[in-house]
Amino acid sequence: MAMNKSGRGGLVYSTDGGTMCPACRQPKLQCVCSSASAAPVGDGVVRVSRETAGRGGKAVTVVRGLALDATALTQLAKQLKAVCGAGGTAKDGVIEVQGDHCDRVIEALKKQGRTVKRAGG
Repeated sequence: MAMNKSGRGGLVYSTDGGTMCPACRQPKLQCVCSSASAAPVGDGVVRVSRETAGRGGKAVTVVRGLALDATALTQLAKQLKAVCGAGGTAKDGVIEVQGDHCDRVIEALKKQGRTVKRAGG
């Protein structure tokens, strides 16, 4: 059996369980390391701001402080983009909505019962 550079060699694929997770060495469907990553902990306040830095002068509404996992964050981003009628993304625990939509985003988050603050000017 060939060993990889770290010297840990191991099963990469099994006909019994399919693709194996390299970290916990379990089948991908039973992987324990991906579910172990807890949602980020915040202070409970969602901060909404407008940024233009690094975007060629284009304004982007940024939502930070949401203690959600990746799938819930993506779903919320989809809802906020629909409310604003704009594109955007959810990455690294932050939601970005294209354009200056701070007021719309704040109202939508308050309707969901979240504590929201406008950050930055």
